[in-house]
Amino acid sequence: MTHSRRAFSLGLAALPLVAACGNGIGSNNAQRIDARVDATLNQLYADYPGTRRLGENAAGVLTMPLVTEAGLGLGGAYGRGALRVGGATVDYYSVAKASGGLQIGAQQYAHVLFFMTEDALMTFRRSPGWAAGANVEYATPAQGETLAAETTTSLAPVIAVIFGQSGLRLGATLEGVKYTRIIP
Repeated sequence: MTHSRRAFSLGLAALPLVAACGNGIGSNNAQRIDARVDATLNQLYADYPGTRRLGENAAGVLTMPLVTEAGLGLGGAYGRGALRVGGATVDYYSVAKASGGLQIGAQQYAHVLFFMTEDALMTFRRSPGWAAGANVEYATPAQGETLAAETTTSLAPVIAVIFGQSGLRLGATLEGVKYTRIIP
């Protein structure tokens, strides 16, 4: 158990290094985050037209325009984004992840969480730090394809779309990720 605590602590200590890889450190500007969120949603809806319907039917949409993830044995990820309800930004969030194990490389990606129910959205907004878990359904379409009908009409409370991956590390997931409200 001590080894896993140590690995987790070292992973958390590595987060500032990961964050320095272009995730807006020193640019806590709300307008900059909003502009990145706009660009990310425009790209998502253009590349994956089926996601537009998700956005229209969602109670809220959390967009993380750029998450940087890196690891060499121990790893971490960091990004910033905004939660929108009815198309308007209501809060800003950071996302952080620490990991340990057989891993090497770095990657960047964007992800969007569609809160499909008011209850899921309220649970997210009321929590001091929300972690993605079993209640998240993943939709990972290939470039240019639309999401399957069963995904967009799913009764899942939260649907996550991960896209725009680049880098030399495989396996972008949101498991073990913690979202925390920030003041930009």
